[in-house]
Amino acid sequence: MNADHTPDTPAGRMADRPVASAPGAGSPPPRPRGRGRHDTTGHKNMQQLITLRWIAVLGQIATIYVVVMGFGVLLPLNYMVPVLGGLIAFNIVGMLRLRLAPEVSNTELLVAMLVDLVALTAQLYLSGGATNPFVFLYLVQVTLGAVLLKPWSTWTLVIVTTLCFMLLAAAGRPLTLPLDHGNGLASLYVQGMLICFALNASLLVVFITRINGNLRARDAHLADLRQRAAEEEHIVRMGLLASGAAHELGTPLATMAVILGDWRYMRPFKDDPQLLQEIGDMQAAVARCKSIVGGILLSAGEARGEAPAETTVHTFLDDLVAEWRATRGFDEQLRYDNDFGPDLRIVSDSALKQMICNVLDNALEAARRGIVLRVRRETDALVLEITDDGSGFAESMLAHFGKPYQSSKGRPGGGLGLFLVVNVARTLGGTVSAENLPQGGARVTLRLPLSAITLEEDDDATAAP
Repeated sequence: MNADHTPDTPAGRMADRPVASAPGAGSPPPRPRGRGRHDTTGHKNMQQLITLRWIAVLGQIATIYVVVMGFGVLLPLNYMVPVLGGLIAFNIVGMLRLRLAPEVSNTELLVAMLVDLVALTAQLYLSGGATNPFVFLYLVQVTLGAVLLKPWSTWTLVIVTTLCFMLLAAAGRPLTLPLDHGNGLASLYVQGMLICFALNASLLVVFITRINGNLRARDAHLADLRQRAAEEEHIVRMGLLASGAAHELGTPLATMAVILGDWRYMRPFKDDPQLLQEIGDMQAAVARCKSIVGGILLSAGEARGEAPAETTVHTFLDDLVAEWRATRGFDEQLRYDNDFGPDLRIVSDSALKQMICNVLDNALEAARRGIVLRVRRETDALVLEITDDGSGFAESMLAHFGKPYQSSKGRPGGGLGLFLVVNVARTLGGTVSAENLPQGGARVTLRLPLSAITLEEDDDATAAP
């Protein structure tokens, strides 16, 4: 199947196509249903901080219990427990915040990390100050800030951390621990430092790995958005070019149609059946060209008189296949199997029609004997499979399927057909996939969400009166 048949109408302008309800008299055309996009990286990073805060709460509870009950060290629990309670309350508020709004700003991340820093400083102040071996947990905060925050926020965190450490050194309450540093691992202080080191290393490995995964996903999403923007700009340029060409071709085609109409009644042509047949063929070809030009202008939004119409899935596809067979002159080469099931009311326009016809044209060009169009329904999606018995796609074309200028014909400007098909389907929230069949030939599968083209029930009730 070739990937380079450019459709009769450019199908790139689908963003404004009505899909929510049928157009009624005196009412504006319905708008498509869509979703807003937003960057979820900050949301995911805040989730990581919330998880880390729960770990910190559990770790502090376990540490306080071991130190007090296991080693008999007296700690001011009447102050430390309220700090833990405040940290738990702040974490619950943070979880509710994520449920209410998906986007999280850099300032919110900074405030969350400053709260963690203040809570850690308070606990260290009450449990040894700068002499507490767990003072090195400050490094976790600074390292995470360097990964999550903007540079100015990171330096703010560094300055605050330094001031907190200075406060602990100047006013912290030293722990009443024996000075047994020379005992190696038998020293309580060395054991605390070992636990702190292992905890620091583990937390940094786990959370830096997760955060880097979030950042890589964000970069991949941004790269995809840039690619789509470039493709959409390419489509707009092609649309402008096609619209201009359509305007230029309109006048000579109209002139040719008038002249051919006059020739049919002129005696030299009227008395010659062969010439009269040829004039009829020429008139049909001119009418076909005018239809193509009209389709181009309709896709460009310049033929407002032909609004998208309400129809059904079966009617739309049956009429499309009948028109395709009549205009291409290949009746027996196309086998049409419609297994969609119960009919469904939809809104259609020329771009949706041209998208399907373009794939059929490509399949016909590649086929040896014929092509097959199968239609079915998969849950909430309309699935169309176009299969041919040709030589199939080249591996390089499959690797870059849907990209412009990927053509098997080797001519300038080829490869735009499936590029437009993929972009139209993507605008509707659908997908286009291609594969080579083991027995030979190729198959292109279009999956379109029914929610993008069907009529809503409330719209039907409103339109009934």
